[in-house]
Amino acid sequence: MTSTAVSAPVTAPAEGARSARPRFLRNPWRHPWLLEGFTWLYLIWSLAPIAIAVLFSFNRGKSQASYQGLSWRWYWGDRVNSIWHNPQLHSAMFETLKLSCYTTLIAVPIGVAFALGINRWRGVLPSSFNFIMILSFVVPELIFGVALFFVFTSMPGLRAVGLGNWAEVLGLVTWNVSWPAIIVQGRLVGIGKQYEEASADLGCTQFQTMRRVMLPLLWPAIFASAILVFSGVIDDFVIVDLLSSNATNTPMSVIIYSTQHGGNGGPALNALATVMLLLSFVVAGLGYLGYRLMTRGQRIGGQQALTAIAGAD
Repeated sequence: MTSTAVSAPVTAPAEGARSARPRFLRNPWRHPWLLEGFTWLYLIWSLAPIAIAVLFSFNRGKSQASYQGLSWRWYWGDRVNSIWHNPQLHSAMFETLKLSCYTTLIAVPIGVAFALGINRWRGVLPSSFNFIMILSFVVPELIFGVALFFVFTSMPGLRAVGLGNWAEVLGLVTWNVSWPAIIVQGRLVGIGKQYEEASADLGCTQFQTMRRVMLPLLWPAIFASAILVFSGVIDDFVIVDLLSSNATNTPMSVIIYSTQHGGNGGPALNALATVMLLLSFVVAGLGYLGYRLMTRGQRIGGQQALTAIAGAD
């Protein structure tokens, strides 16, 4: 009792003196105002150019240096240079959507099959395949794209495919198949074997177990991997640039780079980039809502849903 009574008057002035210090003299680790400031500075530095590009996509005039008023001219108002009326920009937008849909529809089932096979296969060989799946995240995309370019232009068996839509789809599927394979395999490890064993004890065949037990449990991971593949193809540049053959199969990312790099960019290019950004946000939003809906009985929070869709589940 005595020690408490003696220490209390000493502690109170010390706390008061510490709180009376100027804010810039306080311990930044105890009150991380400095770290918060760097965080806000980074956000402003990274998001301000995007906001400016989006703003100038609604510019009434052709200038990219002075804002002349709000207008939808570069989306559909201009009869020559807007996204809707310019054949090159119009084709690039639909080409991107087509590549994203085709790649997702092909890569996700193959990746799920890989995940199921590797999860059930024991030995040195499946471990090697699992390592190869992870290795695809380490190999630079430029090297992979150049290798595919030589495959489709030099190998006798695949030379008939040539460059173009099919080469782009095959290249994107090969590059993105690791996403569903790894994400679904992580979900399988988390689920465990007990559900399959219980289903077998109840008399279900392997096909019934897969259709009625495993697929409903794997749907959140399959959906998250599909969102990742679709959004990844939207802004892919290296593979589609190396494997495209002409302007009719050139997606938005290549059009934006080639046009702006040549010095011919304008507000219409900003509008195309804004559409590309909007597509990514819409896909991510739908993925977030869909994942929350599929896991509504599992006590999963918003941060966990974003982490799972980002590929860390």
